Amino acid sequence: MHAALPPADSIVTHTHSDRATVRSTLITAVARCWRVARDERENAQKCLYALLRPVGLGVLAPVFDSLFSLCESALGRPIATGLRGPASADEQLVLGMLDGSRPRRDCLNCDAGKASALDCAICSTRIMLTLAVDDQRRMAIG
Repeated sequence: MHAALPPADSIVTHTHSDRATVRSTLITAVARCWRVARDERENAQKCLYALLRPVGLGVLAPVFDSLFSLCESALGRPIATGLRGPASADEQLVLGMLDGSRPRRDCLNCDAGKASALDCAICSTRIMLTLAVDDQRRMAIG
């Protein structure tokens, strides 16, 4: 069972505050899907793709798989996700690192190699998420 994603048309909303809320809901749902897949020893990318494809964001499955794997490595423990409701502390940490409100260097104390890999994953996720949502927006308009 996977968390619900925002409707596809809401992912391409035009106001900044709406986009922030939708992205938060999206990333929280993705984190929970990833955690369940990992806990059940399923293929996380396949589960993420099944979750993201209906809203046109299936291309992000490997991006999120990498982000959460590297985040877990940097934490030195499994990422704790919620089942329903508000984002857990770890989910809030990922959201903060992605939106820039919580720089990784201020949140996680890990070795330089893990830090560098996670920093790259954070930047890549920001870029890919923006590109994928912009593609959805162009398709909705055109």
